[in-house]
Amino acid sequence: MMVFRPGDRITVVAGERGAELMISGGATLSGPRYIWWNFVASSEERIERAKAQWRAQNWGQGLFDLPVNDRDEFIPLPD
Repeated sequence: MMVFRPGDRITVVAGERGAELMISGGATLSGPRYIWWNFVASSEERIERAKAQWRAQNWGQGLFDLPVNDRDEFIPLPD
C-alpha cells in the first residue's frame, strides 16, 4: 500500500502478463490508527477483538468472511 500526497507524480507500468491495480482515495481519517499484521483499527482494543474473531474462524458470523471455496487454507495469526 502506498499513500501519495496531493501533487505527487506517479507512473504505473505493467509487466508482459499485465497487472491488476486498485486505487482508492478519500479524506485522511481522523485520530490515531493501530496496525498489527493485516488489521488496522482506531484502538488497540479493536485489534484484540479482531484477533479473537480471526482465531475463531467463524467466517460470515462476525467481522470476517472468506469465499466459500477458499476456506481450506486458513492463515493463522503470527506469533
